[in-house]
Amino acid sequence: MSEATAPKAVDGTLNFLDDRLGSTTFFKRNVKKVFPDHWSFMLGEIALYSFVILLLTGTFLTLWFQPSMHEVVYDGSYTKLQGVKMSQAYASTLHISFDVRGGLLMRQIHHWAALLFMASILAHMLRVFFTGAYRKPRELNWLIGISMFVLGMLEGLFGYSLPDDLLSGTGLRITQGVLESIPVVGTYGYMFLFGGEFPEGNNGEIIPRLFTLHVLLIPALILGLVTAHMMIMWHQKHTAMPVKQQTEKEVYGYPFYPVFMAKTGAYFLFVFGVLALLGAFAQINPIWLFGPYDPGAISSASQPDWYMGVLEGSLRIMPNWEITAWGYTLSLNVLIPALLPLGIIFTGAALWPFIEQWVTGDKRHHHVNDRPRNAPVRTGVGMAAVTFYGLLWLAGANDVLAERFHVSLFATTWFFRVAVFLGPVLAYVITKRICLGLQRKDADVIGHGVESGIILMSPEGKFSERHEPAREEERAVILSKENARPEAPAVDANGVPAPSSKGPLGHLRSRLHRAWTSDDIPVEEHGHGEHGDGHEVAEGERKQLTDKH
Repeated sequence: MSEATAPKAVDGTLNFLDDRLGSTTFFKRNVKKVFPDHWSFMLGEIALYSFVILLLTGTFLTLWFQPSMHEVVYDGSYTKLQGVKMSQAYASTLHISFDVRGGLLMRQIHHWAALLFMASILAHMLRVFFTGAYRKPRELNWLIGISMFVLGMLEGLFGYSLPDDLLSGTGLRITQGVLESIPVVGTYGYMFLFGGEFPEGNNGEIIPRLFTLHVLLIPALILGLVTAHMMIMWHQKHTAMPVKQQTEKEVYGYPFYPVFMAKTGAYFLFVFGVLALLGAFAQINPIWLFGPYDPGAISSASQPDWYMGVLEGSLRIMPNWEITAWGYTLSLNVLIPALLPLGIIFTGAALWPFIEQWVTGDKRHHHVNDRPRNAPVRTGVGMAAVTFYGLLWLAGANDVLAERFHVSLFATTWFFRVAVFLGPVLAYVITKRICLGLQRKDADVIGHGVESGIILMSPEGKFSERHEPAREEERAVILSKENARPEAPAVDANGVPAPSSKGPLGHLRSRLHRAWTSDDIPVEEHGHGEHGDGHEVAEGERKQLTDKH
């Protein structure tokens, strides 16, 4: 059988490029790069696909949107607002929704894609945190992920402020108040963004400025971070879940071409299909119901998009604290909610890889992820942060909760004021105990085997269930746990104290190390042999490739 050859046009093009760029060796070297296979890895891919869909739908909307605060009288298809004075920005958004073919569908796909983009980034970051995938050498990619989430929050805020409807104007009013609460530089920042007094600046500059930030600056920054994130991941290789034969030296999975490319293409179509269905059948942000922005009006039960709910909640439950001195007022009731909650979450997340490395003394490269149960302190801290974030998010809807469940608004507010401090502590304690319980279960499986369902009777008449060794795949996953590493000795063989053990920081590190390792449950083999039947490989079972780290 003769060898297949590429069409002349394709072969000629490839030869042309190879002669000038030397690209053949690059493709040969990278086309078989191995990607581990696990469902949780798709979370980051969903974020990438959502971002691509955001760019495509945003380009369509940009062609029709008029970023102007110039006042016009609406005479479009939506009869209930005909004859109403409004900005060109609001009128053009109505035009997109009712007069441009496919305009409303594109608007809604764009908005749903923005929500999915933020949700998938957050879920991806939680997966990375709970599995320890941020450890050396991937700290830089962890920081890039946090930066993308923060930029995504700003991008979303500026995006849903562009239509100049009542809901978006209310959000801008809160933004203006937050900026003004910052001491010394707050007023300058507010004037710089708005170009004058709220709501539109001196010459209607706020919407054009938000438009520039939303369609040019922030997307370019996010695109740059996504590119850097992918390039670093490609160079360092993807982390892998603990499976049989998986080591820190080798990674098993599917080749980039053709398997991974086919899968990722299908996943992109799935994500696009889900977003198209949501855009077609699930209404979101119906600006025609809100009307144009009026500083003297506010809609009942108005809520921001979910990723801004934490700021809304912290503002609602903060007591009315203000400090007045030397003729100046410091509005702590706005400044603290605006800066402290997200400051704690994002600053803590950014510093965590380095804090963990300092506490544990572990400076090795890690390419195999942890199971969350095997790092109870990390998992407990992560659940405490999730609880803190989630309670503030719920507090942003305290009026809706009070109305739906027929309870006092003041009682709801006080509940969240207490829960936001007590909830994370309870979450940490409960999560850590669950992790330790699961470690004990794993140790029991390795030490005594698993229940077989076979009941034996002894000569004395006693009944017992026979235990058998766990399957090889299960044993490999359980034995991937690293038992706690002992703390470095405070003195060397000559009795000289180690520099890292001196001073307050040294004592703090020692205490934190003991807290990190004190409750560790060792998981070790006790001489069980392999299962007698061995491991039978079914015909046609997928062939796995190996890639060196």
